Formats: sequence, C-alpha cells, structure tokens
Amino acid sequence: MTNAYDAAYAESLNHPETFWAKAAQACHWYKQWDKVLDDSDKPFYHWFSGGVVNTCYNALDYHVENGRGDQAALIYDSPVTDTIKQYTYAQLRDEVARFAGVLIDQGVTKGDRVLIYMPMIPEAAIAMLACARIGAIHSVVFGGFAAKELATRINDAKPKVIVSASCGIEVKKVIPYKPLLDKAIDMAASKPQACIVLQRPMVKAEMIDGRDVDWQAGMVKARPADCVPVAATDPLYILYTSGTTGQPKGVVRDNGGHLVALKWTMKAIYDIDPGDVFWAASDVGWVVGHSYIVYAPLFQGATTILFEGKPVGTPDAGVFWRVISQHKVKSLFTAPTAFRAIKREDPRGELIKKYDLSCFKILFLAGERSDPDTIQWSEKNLNVPVIDHWWQTETGWAIAANCMGLHRFPVKYGSPTKAVPGWNLQVVDNDNRRVAPGEIGALVVKLPLPPGTLPTLWQNDDRFVESYLEEFPGYYKTADAGFIDADGYAYVMARTDDIINVAGHRLSTGAMEEVLSDHPDVAECAVLGVEDSLKGQVPIGFLVLKAGVKRDHAEIQREVVQMVRDRIGPVAAFKTATVVNRLPKTRSGKILRGTIQKIADNKTYNVPATIDDPAILAEMEVALKSIGYAGARPN
Repeated sequence: MTNAYDAAYAESLNHPETFWAKAAQACHWYKQWDKVLDDSDKPFYHWFSGGVVNTCYNALDYHVENGRGDQAALIYDSPVTDTIKQYTYAQLRDEVARFAGVLIDQGVTKGDRVLIYMPMIPEAAIAMLACARIGAIHSVVFGGFAAKELATRINDAKPKVIVSASCGIEVKKVIPYKPLLDKAIDMAASKPQACIVLQRPMVKAEMIDGRDVDWQAGMVKARPADCVPVAATDPLYILYTSGTTGQPKGVVRDNGGHLVALKWTMKAIYDIDPGDVFWAASDVGWVVGHSYIVYAPLFQGATTILFEGKPVGTPDAGVFWRVISQHKVKSLFTAPTAFRAIKREDPRGELIKKYDLSCFKILFLAGERSDPDTIQWSEKNLNVPVIDHWWQTETGWAIAANCMGLHRFPVKYGSPTKAVPGWNLQVVDNDNRRVAPGEIGALVVKLPLPPGTLPTLWQNDDRFVESYLEEFPGYYKTADAGFIDADGYAYVMARTDDIINVAGHRLSTGAMEEVLSDHPDVAECAVLGVEDSLKGQVPIGFLVLKAGVKRDHAEIQREVVQMVRDRIGPVAAFKTATVVNRLPKTRSGKILRGTIQKIADNKTYNVPATIDDPAILAEMEVALKSIGYAGARPN
C-alpha cells in the first residue's frame, strides 16, 4: 500500500517538473516561470527560469498582507544577556524595510554583495532579509572566525558594505568583533565602501570616520525600502564552506529554487504548519541558520526562535527545556553535540522534569553523525520521536530524512532514514557503477539536483565541476561514504576527503595543516580528525620538526595551537599537537592519515601494503598514547 512519502518520492523522480511546479504554487511570484527545469546548459541546471520573485516578500510581506501581521514571526531569546524580545510579522517587516533603506543609503543595489559578520542577535536576521528585499547578495560569516579567514571571504565576495556588531558573547566571555573586522579589512585586497556597526551595550566599538556607520543612526535617517523583484535564478546568498585546498568555496543559493524547496520542507520533513513555533538551535553563520532560523520558518508563516546561548552553562543544562516550554516550541532542530553536552551535565534528565514540554512533538538532529546512545537517551527522556537527518552546506536542505509530514518510518539507529523526495540518492564504486544494497561505496546524487541546492560556486564554475561533478560523471559527489540497505535506508559512514565535522561545523584539516606548516620550526605536519564523545570529531596535529631544532616541544605545541586559534578561530577546537620523528607514508610520499586515524580511534587496521616503513606505526601508537589516545593494534 502506497503512503504519502512513497507517492511523493516516485513523482519527484519520475516527473520532477510536475512535482516542483505544484510546490511552487504555494509561493508568491511577480511573474511565473517559463520553464520549471532548464537543462539547456548541462551540468549547470536552473530551476524556474524566467520566473520573477522576491525572497523577503515571501518571508514577511506576504504574511502581513494575508492576516498574519500580528503573529509572532521571530522570538529572540538570549540567556547570556537576560533578554527576550518578540517581533510580529508586521514589526519585522518594518525593521527589515528600514534597514534595507540604510543599505540603499550606502549605495547598495541589486546584485551587490553585503558581508554580514554578526552574533546571534535579531539584527543579523534583519540584515539578511534586508539584502534579500533589495536584491543584494548576502554573505554571512560566523562571528567565531578569525581575521585571516574573514579577509579571505572579503577578497572572494568583494562586498560593497560589511554589517557587523561591536561584540559577541560566548557564555560569559565578551568577544569584541570590531578589532577583528578592522584587521581583516586591513589584510584584504578588496575594501568595502562602508561598514555598518551595531553598538551593543557590553562593548563600544571604535568607529572610523568616513567609513563606519552607526546602525541606529542609519535607521533614524533611512526611508523604508520596497521589495525589488529579481529573477528566480539570481543569487540570494553566498555561504563559504571549507575546501580541501584550504581555500573556502563560495556556495551560491538562488532565489526561486531556494524559496520553493525550503517552504515545501517545513511541512514535508518537519511537520510544521503556519502558526507553529520552530526552533533551529544553530547559528546564522552556518547553513542551518540560513535555511531554518531565517528563511524556511518565515516562508511557512511559522514562528522562529533565534537563541543566543549554549545548551549548557547559560545558565545550566536545562536551558533548552526552558526555551521549549516558555515559547511553546513544537519542533527543535540541533546538532547531536548539543545533546551530548546536556547528557554529560544531566545524565538522568532531572532538569527535563522541571518543565512542561507538552507542546514539544519532534526532535531533529543533524550536522554530524548521530550516535545511537544520544538518540536513545533523547527518546527515553523526552518521549518524542528523535529524527536523524543528513544534509550539507551545498545542498541547503536534507538529502535523507524521516519525512514526518509525509509518513513516519520506523527508526533504524545509525541511519538518517530514506532519501527525501527530490533526491535520487545512489551508492557507486570507484568506477561509477551502482553497488548492491548493503555494499559500501560513495554516496552520490543523480543529476539534476533538486531546487534549493547549489547551482555553482561564486564566480568559479570550473571549481564547482571539479569539486562535485567530475569524479562521478552524471552525479553530485557528496564526499561521504556509506550504503543503502534493502529497505532503502541510507547509512552515512565517513567523509571521503579531509573535511572533518567538529560539533556540526565542517572544517578543513588541510587549512589547519597550512597554518602549522607556517611555524618556523615545523618541517612537515599532518592534521586529522579523531573521535570525540562530545564534539563528534576534534582535530589533532602531528609535527615533524626541522633538523637541529632544540627548543622545548611543549612550547612549540602551544605556539601552533595558538596559531590555529588566531588564523581559523576557536571554532576549530584545535587544542592538541604532538611532535613525532616522522609520519607514516606510502612509498609515493602520501601521508597515511586514515591509518593514523584508526590507531587514534582504537580501531583495528590493516598495515597498508604501500607503506614505506611498517615500524613507524608502532611509533605513532606511542605518540598517540602520550596525548591520551589508546591506540589500536593491526589485524
């Protein structure tokens, strides 16, 4: 007997244009599309070609004009500042329209880039929506990134204006943003015409005459701006993600496909109806914050929570339950790391019992592999479905999930359930041949990708093809390995490149190696991700020193840790480095990172046939034990 999921999945693959045209009818268009799927320039596919739309209108104005003006659109909950503030749809529209006027006053027009470097405050969402309102392209950079990383993104996006705040808050620590921003601009070859800075009461930023504009002063002078119609295929935003070369990749998201896909997902995947309260406990600097804090809930006419705090320590491990209870949250979406931290602080779930969670219906986890123990702890203590789902910055929304608005499948621990409608997920071997059910291979998606995914990389079509389409012709390479079982459940086992997943943040070990190799005493190095019970993975570094270096090893290790912190930021969680005499390599000179990783994770491993000297693996075991990793034995 066919269920709603099976019917939707079949139609999405067999008749994708019909399927997505129906979904698009739920959105507002100034002009309907000429073609649902434009495949005239393969492998560059475009959805809703000829259509004219505005993302901000669909997020705000549409709902005000259709009776939701007095409904809560956004609730800002900040335990770190003891602040709760609510914006109705009408209030948020008015704030966004006025800040769009501020951007216009600084010369921003359709197609210009605006870089946003802000903490988790309402003004971050307001700035994003204001860009969308006037057809500008925003690029949000997570506030935890250091000046060098910020400068790299400034050089690539070439923003006309940068929007920032005087500081961010990490639990009880205040982090001034303006010195980081000023340093990044000094380092960057591309200079913005203006910086709009929100002064927060904790820290007053030093302003530069002629360049810096005070947010509040600008808002007083500005005239509200109307929505600017844009082509469905025009870029909405650029979001940078780690690249294997250390050079970040600017993932592009278009307006039309993004709107249609994300609005569809709110009911189909998350079972959220207009008026429901949805909370994605992430950051606007990451794709989850873009898709499910700012855009998708507002497209759906729901209420979104913007939370400035941590799952523990602000003030305790019960803060998530307080937010859910107080704001009547129906569904929460967060990373497994958050629940591992809560579980560590409150293993018996005693704090959960303090709150009325009768409003809470579903917990969604994503951003990294969800371990069965965390899922089972959550199921037991919350008594709601716990749904693991899998997606990427590039995809913009879930590749595989238990689609709770279509049909609830039984949970299989370790699996994000089945491919979501629109995703022709397959497993292939190195020769691009499909493998049998249960057989591990490369997880790939048959082209074309569904709406809302990346059409290309910012001003780099060649790298887009090379990074995602070249290795498996006809498919999008997820760079994840795994399998699909006989029931159609997908299992994501491991990354196939050097991107590691630290607390839901995708970080490049290659970028960290570039930092380590800059140390004057380091001859060569390797960074790899090892299993961590809290963060999923953490990076550790191995240093081979230059001949003749007599300095204290502990001092060198402290220096490289600080270098990574300075250049990439605390988000990298790079805290451990150790000096070794040599690194295990193949005879061709390739470092055997996978073997080192298995030793560190205490997994059995086969001695690679290509290793230049097997004796070095015993040395690696000793080195790993010295920094707290048990080490494994070969088969």
